[in-house]
Amino acid sequence: MNPEIARHLWKLLWQDYSIRVSYARIYAQMITDAGGTVANDHIAFRSLRMEVDSPQGKVNLGIDYLGQFAEALGYEAAGEYSFPETHLYARHYRHPQQEEFDLPKLFISELIVDELPEETVQLIQQTVLGVNLFHYSAILQAFATETKRLAKELHRIFMSPWQPPRRSVVEEVNKVTQYGAWVLVHGYAVNHFTGYVNRQNTPKYPDIETTARGLANLGVPMKAEIEGDIASGLRQTATQAVTEVVTVLEDNVDVEIQLPWTYAYYEIAQRYMVEVEPDQQVLFDGFLGRNAQQLFEMTRLNINKNNVET
Repeated sequence: MNPEIARHLWKLLWQDYSIRVSYARIYAQMITDAGGTVANDHIAFRSLRMEVDSPQGKVNLGIDYLGQFAEALGYEAAGEYSFPETHLYARHYRHPQQEEFDLPKLFISELIVDELPEETVQLIQQTVLGVNLFHYSAILQAFATETKRLAKELHRIFMSPWQPPRRSVVEEVNKVTQYGAWVLVHGYAVNHFTGYVNRQNTPKYPDIETTARGLANLGVPMKAEIEGDIASGLRQTATQAVTEVVTVLEDNVDVEIQLPWTYAYYEIAQRYMVEVEPDQQVLFDGFLGRNAQQLFEMTRLNINKNNVET
């Protein structure tokens, strides 16, 4: 498939995301004002590993769905990561023409729903009942020769494919898995984009420390630590997650109400050379599970039950 389709699609998703996540706009302006370049290391998505009935028949809502879509865009699976304590699994994808077309990597994770307590499984199942997924293969065929139109149609995949969840369901699921509650609220929306420090090309922000400090000086709330180290090949940090007002259903009355909930953070990453053989070094192009586990927690929300709008 033409890599330009992916380029256009990620641009559309960036436009949505940067409107919602003001910290991403602040980062882009900061680097641009310093004469640098804004580049994206990877985009992250979340999902649910569970099989459900839908108008398309039995479907799996996890990496089985989003991974096939990534592969349809020409991406290839390049690494996998397990997080047993939080019942998460992830896979990253890389496009073979990544450098030529300046395409970001994709980091797709999923919650292994069957490993959760039975009552939590039931709450998630009742929320996604009747999910209606897009047939992206049909979209690809219908608009194969219209790159920008095709990207616009594919863009619709990255939203919630189920009805708004009930307030009590979100709050109860959140007690067991904040990741699961996030997916019920936001569906397949982008979880985060990632500023690529290596490509910034500005002496004012030569590394991840100066970049994080620059954001903090502009009033952006930052994660306290930088995850990883130079020897591992990857260091990452992030802003705090923004909070949005999302739509949920009030219990018993099916009335839509507005509930504050975390959406997304903006990540920054710096990559380093690692030795793969004696006297041979390459730029580390993968991910580190221990880093990712810490970043998953950036969307944790402490619920304030008084902060609800009808």
